[in-house]
Amino acid sequence: MPQPLPAPTSPLMSTPTDRALFDQARTGNTEAFGQLVRRHQARIYRVALHMLRDKAAAEDIAQETFVRAFRAMQSFDGRSEPYTWIYRIAVNLALNAIRSRKVATPAADVDDPRLESALISRNGEDPSREATRKEMYGALCEAIDSLSESLRTTLILVCVDGVSHEDAAAILGAPEGTIAWRVHEARRKLREHLVTRGFDPEVSSARAGKGLP
Repeated sequence: MPQPLPAPTSPLMSTPTDRALFDQARTGNTEAFGQLVRRHQARIYRVALHMLRDKAAAEDIAQETFVRAFRAMQSFDGRSEPYTWIYRIAVNLALNAIRSRKVATPAADVDDPRLESALISRNGEDPSREATRKEMYGALCEAIDSLSESLRTTLILVCVDGVSHEDAAAILGAPEGTIAWRVHEARRKLREHLVTRGFDPEVSSARAGKGLP
């Protein structure tokens, strides 16, 4: 007797949503939770790195975020997406780490991990242009560090990680209008800082508007 043909699969079936994975994880499916970790770990680390400016601390925050999320899965009420709920844990852990520091974070310098992409030489780039680019990235990091906690955190989520205003509002517990204002105000302050450091207003505005190193 011929065996029945397997049911056809679609690309959507092979790429479960975060919520589907989270629901499976809550029933004890650790592989489903592992998929969530692999899907978001790099972004969580990047957000923590920009907030903490320390690779080891960012790695600790990323790891602790998923440990706490795993332990608290049953308390997730489903009113937000699992993605924003996990990000909220990461942001709160990073903010707590910043507030617990005994000594103020030093000014941005060549050892700042956020500057790595700017400090990598590009083939064929004019040395003077490369130096200017590095200097502008350093000034940009200084400007970010001078922002208030709420402006800096919002800017990192929206402009570094590319989180939508809607998701940033869910992560930070603020109205979307407040998120939009914070981004606008943060960018304005970045432009002002870069201009005072001698960079062209148009170039500074474009860099502040596009994102961060």
